[in-house]
Amino acid sequence: MSQKIYDPLYLQFLYDFNCTRDYFECHESLEELWLEEAKDPFYQGLLQVAVALYHHRNENVSGALKLMRSALDKLSRYPERMLGIDLEQVRINSRAYLTKLEHIPNVQFEHEPFDIVILDPALQEQLNHHIHELERKITD
Repeated sequence: MSQKIYDPLYLQFLYDFNCTRDYFECHESLEELWLEEAKDPFYQGLLQVAVALYHHRNENVSGALKLMRSALDKLSRYPERMLGIDLEQVRINSRAYLTKLEHIPNVQFEHEPFDIVILDPALQEQLNHHIHELERKITD
């Protein structure tokens, strides 16, 4: 049985989300993949989680609220495991984040990043290789 090959744009998204926390770049990578994949709502939902975190970090609470709600709506249509990640944990973390956002301005809170948990060993291996290649390009 051959292992799944993940799209390099998806790997870049996961790198930007989990490693650099560069949510703007998450948007760039995943938007391109979303357009390539006939605007699949799964990719749009993940993209919206990243952009919601970007907005909150830049003190745009209303934008963060709108996008996190939209992301949760889109991601609710998919199984707990999707494309090698723990999508249920993404939803749990996103709902918790949304709850905190809804309590602003009563309770201010700093941007709190969370990781997208990788369940598929093949995805983790490909992501590690992707990271290694990025680091190699930096040092060359």
